[in-house]
Amino acid sequence: MSTNGTHSNGDLPTAKAGLDPNQGGDATKKTYHKQPTGLAWQTAQDHSNTNTLKLYGSCFCPFVHRIWIALEYKALAYEYVEVDVYRKPKLLLDINPRGLVPALRHGEWGCYESTVLLEYLEDLGGTPLLPQDPQRRAESRLWSDHINRNIIPIFYRYLQAQTTEAQTTAATDLTEQISKLVSAASPSGPFFFGPSLSFVDVQIAPWVIRMERVLKPYRGWPDPEPGSRWEKWVQAIEAEAAVRRTTSTNELYLDSYERYAENRPDTSQVREAVNSGRGLP
Repeated sequence: MSTNGTHSNGDLPTAKAGLDPNQGGDATKKTYHKQPTGLAWQTAQDHSNTNTLKLYGSCFCPFVHRIWIALEYKALAYEYVEVDVYRKPKLLLDINPRGLVPALRHGEWGCYESTVLLEYLEDLGGTPLLPQDPQRRAESRLWSDHINRNIIPIFYRYLQAQTTEAQTTAATDLTEQISKLVSAASPSGPFFFGPSLSFVDVQIAPWVIRMERVLKPYRGWPDPEPGSRWEKWVQAIEAEAAVRRTTSTNELYLDSYERYAENRPDTSQVREAVNSGRGLP
């Protein structure tokens, strides 16, 4: 399964002038934002100068959010470049012919797929996200795979579900898969392996942010149980400086994900894959 930012929609029908294709010709429908807001906007400005290491991303995309969190946490020098993946600029297609984000260019070399890019950033240095112990490194990859294979697809299935029955089923499934992840985490926490942010935390963090800002308002996703290990983890992720610096205002997420909540045509390849029962592209 791809862990790329699959918020690209392939060749879409031409929209009415001034409207995005996923608005379906209706100007009252909200659409994805094209620039970050809040603290994320300031971080983008702080990293707008030319650098040999460039992150091509879209501000609403959680897969991009992973890489951005890692870059900030590791304190690597980089340039942030906002791109509109629905219009597939050449600078993105030159790295990833599918036109998906995130994409990295480092000098003349380019690569994509968020988990692959996280591994690459780890090799570049900075504050480590993977433990030194080989067995814990393996555990990091194992539970990252659990997030990618189980939690993320259910997140979208839940958000796109249009009936109460389908939403209830998806909510139960998502709770179950999160519980499995929490059971594997350090009992004391607050992060997966203990007091510091790690590879697994970065993998799940963008969806933790969107559970509060997207699933809660659109689907009634509940707050973590008070005093629970999950609550402790969520609070730690929300408070982590690298996460805060790369998170936009709530409005950006509400607007950008309305199209998923309505299961609107021409939303993305993610929507199409979930609706057809395929794995994420």
